[in-house]
Amino acid sequence: MAADTTGAGLDAAALRDELARWLDRNWDPELGLVEWRTRLADAGWSRPAWPPGWGGRGLTAAASDLVEAELAARDVVGVPEGVGMHLAAPTILEHGDDEVRRRFLRSTLTGELTWCQLFSEPGAGSDLAGLSTRATADGDAWIVHGQKVWTTSGAHADVGLLLARTDPDVPKHAGLTCFILPMHQRGVEVRPLRQMNGHASFNEVFLDDAVIPPGHLLGDVNGGWRVALTTLAYERRTAILSRGVPSRITASGRAAREAIDEHDRVSEPYRWYPQRAGRVDLVIPRARVAGRPASPLLRDDVAGLLTLARVTQLTAERATAARALGRPPGPEGSIGKLASSRVARAAARTHTSIAGASAMLAGDDAPLEGTITEVLLSVPAISIAGGTDEIQRTIIGERVLGLPKEPDATRTIPFRSIPVTPSPSPRTGPSAERRS
Repeated sequence: MAADTTGAGLDAAALRDELARWLDRNWDPELGLVEWRTRLADAGWSRPAWPPGWGGRGLTAAASDLVEAELAARDVVGVPEGVGMHLAAPTILEHGDDEVRRRFLRSTLTGELTWCQLFSEPGAGSDLAGLSTRATADGDAWIVHGQKVWTTSGAHADVGLLLARTDPDVPKHAGLTCFILPMHQRGVEVRPLRQMNGHASFNEVFLDDAVIPPGHLLGDVNGGWRVALTTLAYERRTAILSRGVPSRITASGRAAREAIDEHDRVSEPYRWYPQRAGRVDLVIPRARVAGRPASPLLRDDVAGLLTLARVTQLTAERATAARALGRPPGPEGSIGKLASSRVARAAARTHTSIAGASAMLAGDDAPLEGTITEVLLSVPAISIAGGTDEIQRTIIGERVLGLPKEPDATRTIPFRSIPVTPSPSPRTGPSAERRS
């Protein structure tokens, strides 16, 4: 008998056998992608760790990982990638009522609904609770005014996970609410942001009389901070567990063709993410090509980098083990995120030592056709995206080590009373208004 790896009284061999029998009866590569994913959800194979009835079987995260690996091994299309599955869906599962779950989970599992995250603002990045985008009740609906920034997939998402202020007369953490915002409406304008590495993966989103229909509230009114913390915890965990851009699907048939189209669209904003992480894998090959492996100083740099990278990998494996045991996202998320920033910066320094001045070149005559230059231009982002290094240190100090909270006089006074320096914006009107 194989060891029980699911924690639900079902061993790995039995789970594989059951899945294999089900796939033999149900997998047809000529099915449409939505129809196939609907079958997966109905049978509980989409996310086996989720509750029955919502695309799961009430098993553990280890069972989900096993099923995902088996589907990949058989070249069978699985659930979609992106913000919807990694951030929005688990947040909805934890905080949404049954109406919200019915409305959004199934269509997220099938890929019919695509998502973006509308949290950060020009004046509220690290201090997310200081955001000023306002949502005002209008009967059973809500009207939104404000601006969001650094929104990946904003240009093609169907809905956005929106954090907005619903009560300015209470302290900043207490007056926030989480909504699900339809993106395809007149009150939503999305503009791409060009980065210094040449990509335009992010967007700024202007909300001007945008409407949130009834039934699109996630959690309680003015309880959005608790919901946001769940999303951010999954975001940190996803960052350290990330395997990079998913491998291309190699199966044939209609489902695979549609999945490849979906993959290309979803993956496009993330093409530069391996460079953002520093490309540690290129360090030794580049040193050999450049004829530098005998340099004692460089060898010391490389040894330190590889050691740091391996320790960070072990932290990620701890997060994987915690997930397999069904534990909620824990401190390894912030620790791993901070460690990843250190690895990326160390890798950038080592690449610079190897390439010298040619690291500033781009184009055909640059090292690896400009890949090293892209590394140097992309690495600063990893210390900012998903929570800055400074924020991660604060989280570790306060929530892991139990140190006193950082002094913040704005935590206890009404948000309306907090003085604000408005951020410069190319747009005027409600989305650029000062807090009043």
